[in-house]
Amino acid sequence: MTMPIYYGIKLELHSDVYEPAEDTFLLAETLEVRPGEIALDVGTGTGLIALLMARKAKYVLGVDVNPKAVELARRNARLNGISNVEFRLSDLFENVSGRFDVITFNAPYLPGEPEKAIDLALVGGKTGREVIDRFIAEVPDHLNENGRVYLVQSSITGVEETMREFEKAGLRGEVIARRHLFFEDIVVILAEKKG
Repeated sequence: MTMPIYYGIKLELHSDVYEPAEDTFLLAETLEVRPGEIALDVGTGTGLIALLMARKAKYVLGVDVNPKAVELARRNARLNGISNVEFRLSDLFENVSGRFDVITFNAPYLPGEPEKAIDLALVGGKTGREVIDRFIAEVPDHLNENGRVYLVQSSITGVEETMREFEKAGLRGEVIARRHLFFEDIVVILAEKKG
């Protein structure tokens, strides 16, 4: 079995775990981590974003609600000899303590209810916004002063609504990248704690 390599990171894949795609790549190409920062990757999947952040960050925590994703991400860290990263099972911030300089989330945004493990990466609740809104409401408690959030979502789930939710949470958001795919735009929103 040949393993794909993304940005110099070799990845084992699993059919129950979201495979890196356009949204992942847009985040990878937009994300900025400064040396020595502490980072959190929510919905880590294969672990690719967490492993990329680990190149500069002092420490990275990757969490996922899918136990198969957590196992896979751990294997991918070992495969690439990356040791300043830890992966654990967590529904958003459920098993996360402490504060971070950078938090990334490639959010599930399709309307519906998850039926299989892979759906957890794609389906964001009845309207498609439930997971995103819960994330935004909880994220300020996990951000350091001047901390940053990179959120990936689709235009079908309402970018303006996300901006309003960030504003309500005391964060200033802006769309910093956009890629058009088929019937939607994938956007990366950078939201910063207002100092």
